[in-house]
Amino acid sequence: MTEEADSKPQKIDSFAALRYKDFRSYIGMRFCFTFAYSMQAFVLGYYIWHITNSKIALGGIGLCEAIPAVCIALYGGYIADKSEKRKMLLLIFGGVLITASVIFAVTLKSMHGIIKTEWIVPIVYLMVFCNGIARAFYGPATFTIYAHSIPKELYPNGSTWSSSSWQVAAILGPAVAGLIIAYPEKILHGLDGVTATFGLIIVLMLISLMLVAGLRKYPPVFIPKENIWTSLREGMQFVFNNKMMIGAMSLDLFSVFFGGAVSLLPVFADEVLKVGPDKLGIMRIMASIGAVLTMLVMTRFSPMNKPWRNLLIAVTGFGISIICFGLSKNFYLSLVFLFTEGAFDSVSVIIRGTIMQLLTPDHMRGRVSAVNQMFIGSSNEIGAFESGTAASLLGTVPSVLFGGSMTMLIVGVTYLKTKRLVPLSLSQIQSPKVAEERLAAK
Repeated sequence: MTEEADSKPQKIDSFAALRYKDFRSYIGMRFCFTFAYSMQAFVLGYYIWHITNSKIALGGIGLCEAIPAVCIALYGGYIADKSEKRKMLLLIFGGVLITASVIFAVTLKSMHGIIKTEWIVPIVYLMVFCNGIARAFYGPATFTIYAHSIPKELYPNGSTWSSSSWQVAAILGPAVAGLIIAYPEKILHGLDGVTATFGLIIVLMLISLMLVAGLRKYPPVFIPKENIWTSLREGMQFVFNNKMMIGAMSLDLFSVFFGGAVSLLPVFADEVLKVGPDKLGIMRIMASIGAVLTMLVMTRFSPMNKPWRNLLIAVTGFGISIICFGLSKNFYLSLVFLFTEGAFDSVSVIIRGTIMQLLTPDHMRGRVSAVNQMFIGSSNEIGAFESGTAASLLGTVPSVLFGGSMTMLIVGVTYLKTKRLVPLSLSQIQSPKVAEERLAAK
């Protein structure tokens, strides 16, 4: 059930979802957590690259997070469906706060005489692994909170604002981290930039924890009457029997898996473009800037008029941007292609998120979100490992070109298998029967 809006009912506009208090609390919590998490991803990539100089070690960061996130995702969805969501998030955020504190301690200069250098990477990997466990529960819990914070008719508008807040946080995280690392003597008066960045991450995690405590309670709408395996199978069957849902998940999984060039940005900055950590920070935020600006436009011009057509166009643009980025040897031209990559990706994020929310019944949101997480929630991390491995085998630039080309191939195959969905409107998409009949037609 949704709560009443703060003010009297108004005509739906670009700010419609923001008129609901719980949605604003959800946005604030997600913003601070994403800010901290994107800072952590940036600084870990920078730190691991500079102490190991290994592309595979960079990819290993993503793999350590993806393995537990995928392996226990279904269980996380089951727990989310049958648990009170605020308490669940408090436990998750508390765990992530502990892992950030451990990494902070490891990077302290005063610990260098106590912790051997060869222990640092395994400790970081272990903490990232623990974060992956937390993510298996975080996604299903927040998916449900979002669904109950606004009415269903506002899901497209809410998805735009939710994704925009995420992207703004993703912009600020790497930018702030890059500046702190690049200019510690100006900002921190000589303190170590990596350690100071983790200190700020801990502060942001604490703010997220407080915002979660301010959310209202979300009691479970699913009371399991069968054993856990039957419940999990029910969630998987619902997803795999919905061809549109599977199509959207698969498209994102493979495009991000093969098109994940972001994990190689430290290598591009160092070896290809010859720039420092300050410009690396700018590179990391360009995709998010493109995404945010595009999402602001989409609050007025929704991409949901013909969602499946627009989804295919968006992923095509994403693939082309990846290829162009791989070919670029100019820093500013590379920024342009990172910008367009984020712009196209933001369109696909909004479309996929809206489709998932609209097609999922309330009592199965946790389990469906868990299946979604198995497909795409960790595709960035698995894609990071693929990119790191491919870069080691093929070379940095060829691996990115290969990834972009594979993304284009995936779009082509998906179009051929789902072209009957291309002309469907949002109202037709909301009717699974219409979509299934189109897909089954010869």
